[in-house]
Amino acid sequence: MTEQVNITVSAKSTSADKAGSQPKRVLSTLNEDGSRRWIKPKPINGPLYRKRLITAWVLIAVFAILPYIRFGGKQWVLLDIAHRRFHIFGFEFLPTDTELFALLMVGIFLSIFLFTALFGRVWCGWACPQTVYMEFVFRPIERFFTGTPGRMAKKGTLKHWLHTSGAGTALKTVTYVLVSLYLAHIFLAYFVGVDALRQWVTRSPFEHPVSFMIMAGVTIAMLLDFGFFREQVCIVMCPYGRMQSALLDKDSLIIAYDKKRGEPRGKKKRGETDSSTGDCVDCLKCVTCCPTGIDIREGLQMECINCAQCIDACNDVMAKLNRPLNLIRYSSQAHDAGSPRKLIRPRTIIYPLIIAAVFALFALLLAGKGGTELMILRGKGLPYTEFENNLVGNPVDLRVINRSDKPQTYTIMFDNAPSILFRSEHSSFVIPPRKTQTVSGFILAPADSFTQGKLQTKLVLESDMKKVAHGEFILLGPTGPATTTPHTEEPK
Repeated sequence: MTEQVNITVSAKSTSADKAGSQPKRVLSTLNEDGSRRWIKPKPINGPLYRKRLITAWVLIAVFAILPYIRFGGKQWVLLDIAHRRFHIFGFEFLPTDTELFALLMVGIFLSIFLFTALFGRVWCGWACPQTVYMEFVFRPIERFFTGTPGRMAKKGTLKHWLHTSGAGTALKTVTYVLVSLYLAHIFLAYFVGVDALRQWVTRSPFEHPVSFMIMAGVTIAMLLDFGFFREQVCIVMCPYGRMQSALLDKDSLIIAYDKKRGEPRGKKKRGETDSSTGDCVDCLKCVTCCPTGIDIREGLQMECINCAQCIDACNDVMAKLNRPLNLIRYSSQAHDAGSPRKLIRPRTIIYPLIIAAVFALFALLLAGKGGTELMILRGKGLPYTEFENNLVGNPVDLRVINRSDKPQTYTIMFDNAPSILFRSEHSSFVIPPRKTQTVSGFILAPADSFTQGKLQTKLVLESDMKKVAHGEFILLGPTGPATTTPHTEEPK
């Protein structure tokens, strides 16, 4: 029979297990035979847990409310991949803003590196959505309907009936589905937008089957994540834990067990001063409460997410035994080795300097982004054509981006060059808000204005009698006397 806790004893006990020692595992979620080791940590209600609880529910509220916050009429955070536009904290990124988006991502990742160098994996244990929803939403639901390992509800009560019958498991599954459906809506609000999501919800699924399938798929993914994969997402799937060797140093904040004080482990009565054993009484509470199933006493491990539940569990035991607290505590490898922890060190100096440079460049490029962007591309075909009336034409494609929230009417002019003209199907054109349009045509210039076959021009876009964008372009033409082609008429 597979036990409920599956923390200190595997599903298939071995002689080593029966002797009280834990078998060595490749992963904390695997038994020796490779089977899944289901982890059901015992809840610990300590000071750090209560702080995490407050932090978690604040973050849950932020995650739920953030998609509904608007800035300048736009959703504050929107990653609209289908329409190729991102809104991040009031900034709008279009497909042409690759360099801006890349700088923002580099800045964010470098900030994570700095945060990790200073505070270790505190993000994983305190703020990561996977941990927040798993430990403060799904596990409490599971404990309510199916019980807590090691604690049996009083017989004859509703809880006892739920915990001992299949009804509890069925109700837990139904609740999981409902919560996953809600989380799927919140998740999709970041990617399709609140307005589009509202239409999906209020219309029949038969009217938008693709959208309905996306919603169903995300719901199933949420259910599999929090109902099946659970802590394996942190241990196996998430790369953050595996990057610790590169991101952490000896002065980074970690959760550590004081071996000098705790070893050798052994049972002692309250007030007993036997010097042959350390303060650790080998109660295994730090193991049975761990959400990733590790023994923190074995040292720094990839699976540790710095949630501090083992700290609360150990301090509770130490307090009952009238012994000093913090046998397990937040520390650093340097501190454990007897050296003071250094906040100022090469990493904490270099990272901020690079971050400042990246965001300064980001701000500089962002400031140069106006309401209209212009890209001048050389057109297909011959580089230039000689027309009647001693004119030379260069085919060009003008790619114009209207970044504003209103449609704009544009006309094309040339700065201080009345003899240079632009010929296209339309003398002016209208571009809808946040759209891109390509206008093809010819730039015409007198043949005698070319020097060694080249002519520098400055094309200007005007809207509402104002210059909104400009770009420089080198026209190509004849290097010698122009040879007029009478049969090539000037484009209209």
